[in-house]
Amino acid sequence: MKLSFRWYGESDPVKLKYIRQIPNMRSVVTAVYDVPVGEVWSRESIAKLKEDVENAGLIFDIVESVPVHEDIKLGKPTRDKYIENYQENIRRLSEAGVKCICYNFMPVFDWTRTQLDKELEDGSTALVYYKDQLEKMDPLNGELALPGWDSSYKKEDLKALFEDYSKIDKEALWGNLKYFLEKIIPVAEQSDIVMAIHPDDPPFDIFGLPRIITGEVNIDRFLKLVDSPSNGLTICTGSLGCTKSNDIYKMIDKYSAQGRIHFMHVRNVKILDDGSFEESAHFSACGSLDIVKIMEILHKNKFEGYLRPDHGRMIWGETGRPGYGLYDRALGASYITGIWEALGKLK
Repeated sequence: MKLSFRWYGESDPVKLKYIRQIPNMRSVVTAVYDVPVGEVWSRESIAKLKEDVENAGLIFDIVESVPVHEDIKLGKPTRDKYIENYQENIRRLSEAGVKCICYNFMPVFDWTRTQLDKELEDGSTALVYYKDQLEKMDPLNGELALPGWDSSYKKEDLKALFEDYSKIDKEALWGNLKYFLEKIIPVAEQSDIVMAIHPDDPPFDIFGLPRIITGEVNIDRFLKLVDSPSNGLTICTGSLGCTKSNDIYKMIDKYSAQGRIHFMHVRNVKILDDGSFEESAHFSACGSLDIVKIMEILHKNKFEGYLRPDHGRMIWGETGRPGYGLYDRALGASYITGIWEALGKLK
Protein backbone atom coordinates (compact mmCIF):
# COMPACT_ATOMS: atom_id res chain seq x y z
CA MET A 1 0.00 0.00 0.00
CA LYS A 2 1.46 3.34 -1.08
CA LEU A 3 0.21 6.07 1.26
CA SER A 4 -0.35 9.43 -0.44
CA PHE A 5 -1.77 12.88 0.23
CA ARG A 6 -3.62 15.34 -2.02
CA TRP A 7 -1.86 18.67 -2.56
CA TYR A 8 -3.16 21.59 -4.64
CA GLY A 9 0.15 23.18 -5.50
CA GLU A 10 1.93 26.26 -4.26
CA SER A 11 -1.34 28.05 -3.43
CA ASP A 12 -2.42 25.24 -1.10
CA PRO A 13 -2.39 26.34 2.57
CA VAL A 14 -1.14 22.84 3.38
CA LYS A 15 2.59 22.88 2.77
CA LEU A 16 4.63 19.98 1.46
CA LYS A 17 6.94 20.13 4.47
CA TYR A 18 3.94 19.40 6.72
CA ILE A 19 2.78 16.50 4.53
CA ARG A 20 6.29 15.06 4.77
CA GLN A 21 5.95 14.94 8.58
CA ILE A 22 2.99 12.52 8.49
CA PRO A 23 4.31 9.04 9.42
CA ASN A 24 4.54 6.56 6.53
CA MET A 25 3.70 9.23 3.94
CA ARG A 26 5.12 8.34 0.52
CA SER A 27 3.57 10.10 -2.47
CA VAL A 28 1.96 13.44 -3.25
CA VAL A 29 -1.21 13.43 -5.33
CA THR A 30 -1.32 16.62 -7.38
CA ALA A 31 -1.84 18.08 -10.86
CA VAL A 32 -1.16 21.07 -13.09
CA TYR A 33 -3.91 23.53 -12.20
CA ASP A 34 -3.14 26.54 -14.39
CA VAL A 35 -3.93 24.97 -17.79
CA PRO A 36 -7.46 25.05 -19.26
CA VAL A 37 -9.27 21.71 -19.35
CA GLY A 38 -8.40 19.82 -22.53
CA GLU A 39 -5.06 21.50 -23.20
CA VAL A 40 -1.60 19.93 -23.09
CA TRP A 41 0.38 20.35 -19.88
CA SER A 42 3.80 21.85 -20.44
CA ARG A 43 6.84 19.76 -19.59
CA GLU A 44 8.09 22.71 -17.55
CA SER A 45 4.97 22.69 -15.33
CA ILE A 46 5.19 18.94 -14.83
CA ALA A 47 8.91 19.16 -14.04
CA LYS A 48 8.25 21.93 -11.49
CA LEU A 49 5.71 19.75 -9.67
CA LYS A 50 8.14 16.86 -9.64
CA GLU A 51 10.96 19.06 -8.34
CA ASP A 52 8.81 20.58 -5.56
CA VAL A 53 7.56 17.20 -4.40
CA GLU A 54 10.94 15.50 -4.49
CA ASN A 55 12.66 18.42 -2.74
CA ALA A 56 10.24 17.84 0.13
CA GLY A 57 11.39 14.22 0.39
CA LEU A 58 8.27 12.75 -1.22
CA ILE A 59 7.50 10.98 -4.51
CA PHE A 60 5.69 12.36 -7.56
CA ASP A 61 4.23 9.28 -9.24
CA ILE A 62 0.45 9.75 -9.15
CA VAL A 63 -1.71 12.51 -10.63
CA GLU A 64 -5.25 13.55 -9.79
CA SER A 65 -6.71 14.66 -12.07
CA VAL A 66 -6.16 15.00 -15.78
CA PRO A 67 -9.66 16.38 -16.48
CA VAL A 68 -11.71 15.06 -19.40
CA HIS A 69 -13.08 17.82 -21.63
CA GLU A 70 -16.88 18.03 -21.89
CA ASP A 71 -16.69 17.67 -25.68
CA ILE A 72 -15.30 14.16 -25.14
CA LYS A 73 -18.12 13.25 -22.77
CA LEU A 74 -20.67 14.68 -25.19
CA GLY A 75 -19.13 13.00 -28.23
CA LYS A 76 -18.78 16.24 -30.18
CA PRO A 77 -16.80 16.39 -33.45
CA THR A 78 -14.07 18.31 -31.61
CA ARG A 79 -13.42 15.41 -29.23
CA ASP A 80 -10.56 13.91 -31.24
CA LYS A 81 -8.46 17.03 -30.75
CA TYR A 82 -8.97 16.89 -26.99
CA ILE A 83 -8.31 13.14 -26.90
CA GLU A 84 -5.01 13.70 -28.73
CA ASN A 85 -4.10 16.27 -26.09
CA TYR A 86 -5.03 13.78 -23.39
CA GLN A 87 -2.82 11.14 -24.97
CA GLU A 88 0.06 13.61 -25.00
CA ASN A 89 -0.49 14.40 -21.31
CA ILE A 90 -0.25 10.68 -20.53
CA ARG A 91 3.07 10.47 -22.41
CA ARG A 92 4.50 13.58 -20.73
CA LEU A 93 3.51 12.43 -17.26
CA SER A 94 5.11 9.06 -17.96
CA GLU A 95 8.33 10.84 -18.90
CA ALA A 96 8.29 12.43 -15.43
CA GLY A 97 7.85 9.09 -13.67
CA VAL A 98 4.09 9.13 -13.08
CA LYS A 99 2.59 5.63 -12.81
CA CYS A 100 -1.11 6.31 -12.09
CA ILE A 101 -3.63 8.89 -13.33
CA CYS A 102 -6.98 9.43 -11.63
CA TYR A 103 -9.81 11.02 -13.64
CA ASN A 104 -13.61 11.02 -13.78
CA PHE A 105 -16.34 11.00 -16.42
CA MET A 106 -19.01 13.01 -14.57
CA PRO A 107 -21.03 15.40 -16.75
CA VAL A 108 -20.45 19.07 -15.82
CA PHE A 109 -20.18 18.69 -12.06
CA ASP A 110 -17.40 17.21 -10.00
CA TRP A 111 -18.18 16.00 -6.48
CA THR A 112 -21.29 17.73 -5.17
CA ARG A 113 -22.24 18.71 -1.63
CA THR A 114 -24.97 21.02 -0.40
CA GLN A 115 -23.01 22.52 2.50
CA LEU A 116 -19.29 22.80 3.14
CA ASP A 117 -19.26 23.88 6.78
CA LYS A 118 -21.88 21.84 8.62
CA GLU A 119 -21.04 21.93 12.33
CA LEU A 120 -20.96 18.44 13.76
CA GLU A 121 -21.67 17.41 17.33
CA ASP A 122 -18.00 17.68 18.30
CA GLY A 123 -17.70 21.26 17.01
CA SER A 124 -15.78 20.37 13.85
CA THR A 125 -17.17 21.24 10.43
CA ALA A 126 -17.65 18.89 7.51
CA LEU A 127 -19.02 18.54 3.99
CA VAL A 128 -22.59 17.26 3.81
CA TYR A 129 -25.21 16.31 1.22
CA TYR A 130 -28.77 16.99 2.32
CA LYS A 131 -31.53 16.11 -0.11
CA ASP A 132 -33.83 18.88 1.11
CA GLN A 133 -31.09 21.46 0.46
CA LEU A 134 -30.42 20.10 -3.03
CA GLU A 135 -34.09 20.35 -3.96
CA LYS A 136 -33.94 24.11 -3.34
CA MET A 137 -30.90 24.60 -5.59
CA ASP A 138 -31.06 25.71 -9.20
CA PRO A 139 -27.70 25.51 -10.98
CA LEU A 140 -28.95 27.54 -13.94
CA ASN A 141 -30.73 30.39 -12.21
CA GLY A 142 -29.66 30.32 -8.59
CA GLU A 143 -26.46 31.35 -6.90
CA LEU A 144 -24.41 28.27 -6.12
CA ALA A 145 -21.06 27.95 -4.40
CA LEU A 146 -20.09 24.31 -4.42
CA PRO A 147 -16.63 22.75 -4.80
CA GLY A 148 -15.23 21.27 -7.97
CA TRP A 149 -17.30 23.09 -10.55
CA ASP A 150 -19.05 26.27 -9.32
CA SER A 151 -16.35 28.62 -10.61
CA SER A 152 -15.59 26.62 -13.75
CA TYR A 153 -18.46 27.93 -15.87
CA LYS A 154 -20.21 31.18 -16.58
CA LYS A 155 -24.01 31.00 -16.34
CA GLU A 156 -24.43 31.12 -20.11
CA ASP A 157 -21.86 28.32 -20.58
CA LEU A 158 -23.58 26.21 -17.93
CA LYS A 159 -26.94 26.62 -19.66
CA ALA A 160 -25.39 25.60 -22.98
CA LEU A 161 -23.90 22.48 -21.38
CA PHE A 162 -27.24 21.50 -19.87
CA GLU A 163 -28.80 21.91 -23.29
CA ASP A 164 -26.12 19.70 -24.84
CA TYR A 165 -26.60 16.99 -22.21
CA SER A 166 -30.37 17.05 -22.68
CA LYS A 167 -29.70 15.60 -26.15
CA ILE A 168 -27.88 12.48 -24.93
CA ASP A 169 -28.88 9.67 -22.59
CA LYS A 170 -26.87 7.26 -20.47
CA GLU A 171 -26.30 4.86 -23.36
CA ALA A 172 -24.81 7.68 -25.42
CA LEU A 173 -22.58 8.59 -22.47
CA TRP A 174 -21.44 4.97 -22.26
CA GLY A 175 -20.63 5.04 -25.96
CA ASN A 176 -18.59 8.22 -25.58
CA LEU A 177 -16.70 6.73 -22.63
CA LYS A 178 -15.90 3.60 -24.66
CA TYR A 179 -14.62 5.74 -27.56
CA PHE A 180 -12.39 7.67 -25.15
CA LEU A 181 -11.00 4.54 -23.48
CA GLU A 182 -10.23 2.86 -26.80
CA LYS A 183 -8.05 5.85 -27.66
CA ILE A 184 -6.24 6.40 -24.34
CA ILE A 185 -5.73 2.95 -22.81
CA PRO A 186 -3.29 1.78 -25.54
CA VAL A 187 -1.25 4.93 -24.89
CA ALA A 188 -1.34 4.25 -21.15
CA GLU A 189 -0.16 0.69 -21.76
CA GLN A 190 2.73 1.92 -23.91
CA SER A 191 3.58 4.53 -21.27
CA ASP A 192 3.55 2.12 -18.30
CA ILE A 193 0.72 4.09 -16.68
CA VAL A 194 -2.50 2.81 -15.15
CA MET A 195 -5.70 4.84 -15.52
CA ALA A 196 -8.01 4.91 -12.49
CA ILE A 197 -11.51 6.26 -13.03
CA HIS A 198 -13.16 7.88 -10.01
CA PRO A 199 -16.79 6.92 -9.34
CA ASP A 200 -19.52 9.51 -9.58
CA ASP A 201 -19.89 11.44 -6.34
CA PRO A 202 -22.56 10.99 -5.18
CA PRO A 203 -23.30 7.89 -7.28
CA PHE A 204 -26.66 8.95 -8.68
CA ASP A 205 -28.01 11.54 -11.11
CA ILE A 206 -27.70 15.19 -10.08
CA PHE A 207 -29.91 17.95 -11.52
CA GLY A 208 -31.14 15.53 -14.17
CA LEU A 209 -27.67 14.91 -15.60
CA PRO A 210 -26.73 11.27 -16.30
CA ARG A 211 -24.16 9.47 -14.20
CA ILE A 212 -22.90 5.99 -15.02
CA ILE A 213 -19.99 5.03 -12.71
CA THR A 214 -22.30 4.39 -9.79
CA GLY A 215 -22.14 0.80 -8.52
CA GLU A 216 -21.10 -2.80 -9.09
CA VAL A 217 -23.15 -3.54 -12.22
CA ASN A 218 -21.92 -0.43 -13.98
CA ILE A 219 -18.33 -0.87 -12.84
CA ASP A 220 -18.39 -4.39 -14.25
CA ARG A 221 -19.59 -2.91 -17.54
CA PHE A 222 -16.90 -0.24 -17.42
CA LEU A 223 -14.06 -2.71 -16.94
CA LYS A 224 -15.22 -4.72 -19.97
CA LEU A 225 -15.24 -1.68 -22.27
CA VAL A 226 -11.48 -2.06 -22.63
CA ASP A 227 -10.37 -5.14 -20.72
CA SER A 228 -6.84 -4.15 -19.77
CA PRO A 229 -4.93 -3.94 -16.47
CA SER A 230 -4.27 -0.30 -17.42
CA ASN A 231 -8.01 0.37 -17.38
CA GLY A 232 -8.74 0.40 -13.67
CA LEU A 233 -10.46 2.06 -10.78
CA THR A 234 -10.20 4.63 -8.09
CA ILE A 235 -12.46 3.24 -5.37
CA CYS A 236 -13.68 6.10 -3.19
CA THR A 237 -15.29 4.66 -0.08
CA GLY A 238 -17.18 7.87 0.63
CA SER A 239 -18.55 8.12 -2.91
CA LEU A 240 -19.67 4.54 -3.51
CA GLY A 241 -20.33 4.00 0.19
CA CYS A 242 -22.66 6.95 0.76
CA THR A 243 -25.71 4.95 -0.34
CA LYS A 244 -27.00 1.72 1.16
CA SER A 245 -27.67 0.37 -2.35
CA ASN A 246 -23.92 -0.24 -2.78
CA ASP A 247 -22.10 -3.04 -0.96
CA ILE A 248 -18.79 -1.23 -0.64
CA TYR A 249 -17.03 -4.19 1.03
CA LYS A 250 -18.05 -6.62 -1.72
CA MET A 251 -16.84 -4.23 -4.41
CA ILE A 252 -13.49 -3.61 -2.75
CA ASP A 253 -12.98 -7.37 -2.31
CA LYS A 254 -13.99 -8.18 -5.87
CA TYR A 255 -11.99 -5.53 -7.68
CA SER A 256 -8.88 -5.64 -5.50
CA ALA A 257 -8.74 -9.43 -6.00
CA GLN A 258 -8.89 -8.77 -9.75
CA GLY A 259 -6.04 -6.27 -9.51
CA ARG A 260 -8.21 -3.53 -10.97
CA ILE A 261 -8.09 -1.06 -8.07
CA HIS A 262 -5.14 1.24 -8.66
CA PHE A 263 -6.09 3.99 -6.20
CA MET A 264 -8.10 4.04 -2.98
CA HIS A 265 -9.72 7.13 -1.48
CA VAL A 266 -10.57 6.19 2.09
CA ARG A 267 -12.98 8.23 4.18
CA ASN A 268 -16.06 7.69 6.31
CA VAL A 269 -19.61 8.94 5.84
CA LYS A 270 -22.68 8.85 8.03
CA ILE A 271 -25.70 7.76 5.97
CA LEU A 272 -28.96 9.36 7.11
CA ASP A 273 -32.42 7.84 6.97
CA ASP A 274 -33.57 9.89 3.96
CA GLY A 275 -30.53 9.00 1.86
CA SER A 276 -28.63 12.17 2.71
CA PHE A 277 -25.15 11.85 4.19
CA GLU A 278 -22.58 13.67 6.28
CA GLU A 279 -18.84 13.27 6.00
CA SER A 280 -17.23 12.31 9.28
CA ALA A 281 -13.95 11.48 10.97
CA HIS A 282 -12.18 8.42 9.57
CA PHE A 283 -12.66 6.40 12.79
CA SER A 284 -15.26 3.72 12.03
CA ALA A 285 -17.62 4.57 14.89
CA CYS A 286 -17.98 8.14 13.61
CA GLY A 287 -19.80 7.06 10.45
CA SER A 288 -21.54 4.21 8.66
CA LEU A 289 -18.46 2.53 7.18
CA ASP A 290 -16.17 0.00 8.85
CA ILE A 291 -12.73 1.31 7.94
CA VAL A 292 -10.97 -1.61 9.63
CA LYS A 293 -12.97 -4.05 7.47
CA ILE A 294 -12.07 -2.07 4.34
CA MET A 295 -8.37 -2.16 5.17
CA GLU A 296 -8.58 -5.85 6.15
CA ILE A 297 -10.00 -6.69 2.71
CA LEU A 298 -7.24 -4.76 0.95
CA HIS A 299 -4.59 -6.43 3.11
CA LYS A 300 -6.01 -9.90 2.43
CA ASN A 301 -5.86 -9.25 -1.31
CA LYS A 302 -2.29 -7.88 -1.06
CA PHE A 303 -3.21 -4.41 -2.29
CA GLU A 304 -0.12 -2.58 -3.56
CA GLY A 305 -1.77 0.44 -5.16
CA TYR A 306 -2.02 4.03 -3.99
CA LEU A 307 -4.21 5.09 -1.08
CA ARG A 308 -4.97 8.48 0.34
CA PRO A 309 -7.05 9.68 3.26
CA ASP A 310 -9.89 11.53 1.58
CA HIS A 311 -11.94 14.54 2.67
CA GLY A 312 -11.46 15.49 6.28
CA ARG A 313 -13.28 17.71 8.71
CA MET A 314 -11.94 21.12 9.62
CA ILE A 315 -10.71 20.79 13.21
CA TRP A 316 -8.64 22.67 15.79
CA GLY A 317 -9.50 26.06 14.30
CA GLU A 318 -7.92 25.30 10.91
CA THR A 319 -9.17 27.27 7.91
CA GLY A 320 -8.60 26.55 4.25
CA ARG A 321 -9.98 24.48 1.40
CA PRO A 322 -13.10 22.67 2.72
CA GLY A 323 -12.42 18.98 3.09
CA TYR A 324 -8.72 19.40 2.41
CA GLY A 325 -7.22 20.74 5.61
CA LEU A 326 -4.06 19.23 7.06
CA TYR A 327 -5.04 18.13 10.55
CA ASP A 328 -7.94 15.75 10.07
CA ARG A 329 -6.52 14.17 6.92
CA ALA A 330 -3.24 13.62 8.81
CA LEU A 331 -5.21 11.93 11.57
CA GLY A 332 -6.89 9.79 8.93
CA ALA A 333 -3.55 8.84 7.40
CA SER A 334 -2.18 7.85 10.80
CA TYR A 335 -5.33 5.85 11.60
CA ILE A 336 -5.05 3.98 8.29
CA THR A 337 -1.32 3.36 8.81
CA GLY A 338 -2.00 1.99 12.28
CA ILE A 339 -4.62 -0.43 10.97
CA TRP A 340 -2.31 -1.55 8.14
CA GLU A 341 0.64 -2.14 10.48
CA ALA A 342 -1.52 -4.13 12.89
CA LEU A 343 -2.91 -6.29 10.09
CA GLY A 344 0.63 -7.09 8.99
CA LYS A 345 1.83 -8.02 12.45
CA LEU A 346 -1.22 -9.94 13.68
CA LYS A 347 -1.76 -12.18 10.66
